[in-house]
Amino acid sequence: MTAKVLLYGATGYAGKLIAETAKSQGVELILAGRNQGALVSVAEKLNFDFRVFSLDDAQAIAQSLQDVTVVLNCAGPFAKTAKSLVDVCLQTHTHYLDIAGEVPEFQALAARDEEAKHAGIMLLPGVGFGVVPTDCLAIYLKSQLPTANSLTLIYETEGGVSQGTANTVLPSLHEMGVVRKAGKLIPSRPAEQKRQVDFGAGLVTAVTNPWRADLVTAFHSTNIPNIETYTVFPNPVSFLMESSQYLGWLFNSSLFQSALANLIKQLPQGPSAAERAQGKVGVVGIAEDESGRQVTAKLIGPEAYDFTALAAVVVIKHIIQGEVKPGFQTPGNVYGADLVLEIPGVKRWSD
Repeated sequence: MTAKVLLYGATGYAGKLIAETAKSQGVELILAGRNQGALVSVAEKLNFDFRVFSLDDAQAIAQSLQDVTVVLNCAGPFAKTAKSLVDVCLQTHTHYLDIAGEVPEFQALAARDEEAKHAGIMLLPGVGFGVVPTDCLAIYLKSQLPTANSLTLIYETEGGVSQGTANTVLPSLHEMGVVRKAGKLIPSRPAEQKRQVDFGAGLVTAVTNPWRADLVTAFHSTNIPNIETYTVFPNPVSFLMESSQYLGWLFNSSLFQSALANLIKQLPQGPSAAERAQGKVGVVGIAEDESGRQVTAKLIGPEAYDFTALAAVVVIKHIIQGEVKPGFQTPGNVYGADLVLEIPGVKRWSD
């Protein structure tokens, strides 16, 4: 029987981009979502089948997934949408993917590892830019320095931002995150530390990003006990992160959150094709052991939303071929450090 792949959230910015990428590569999808009008428009354009259901209707979800091999969830916020889909995936024995990228979303799925193994399904969050490049780089560095006990992952993106990403990041810039020390996740403030990094075009400033899902996935993939994650943010965002310890009252005010929500609504749904073509991503990973020996690796690739679409389709192709591993997994742990090199336009090198 041919594997069936269902993409939920197909009318969102990332969902549509993944659907278009799949079509261009000859990968058949069933598109799904709750808005029938918008869904029909996308499905007809791409000549894909579609199914309409809401995530608050478990019976409708089950009916839609009963013959599906794998579901890719592109409907954020994933902290709200993942559980409904995973609950049903466990019953219908459907593998679960999403494009999440923050710590709590991954912790929630990791907690369901035994359930997934018992059901014989794979829970694989973060199949986009969220963790594919960083997870693969972490595994690569571990292979280069098996004695590593600390890992630093830093990334930069050039290009626009979607409303979905803005809605995920901006309202919570003041919230505490975590860092991994001695194998444990401990509280950490946004932008608590800074460091200079060169992705190949000169030094830029990165700040600690304590929400980044690599703090879960890199540990799961490599067992390196000390992990820090940094991001090069636009200066105003970094400033707000640094100031959040003093301005928490402002972020928490309903007036500020309402004004921010209205501002986000004024943004384009996401970057245009031309803007994406001009964008790119860079990732730097540094592993070190107790003796002070250090290895560094870098990669560059296409713009973040294009990267997500291409990475998701690469993973889907593996699953269609039957390459799965039951339980909570990370992309690099299942498909290896070179998974990222299967994505067109990605290059990796060691310093």
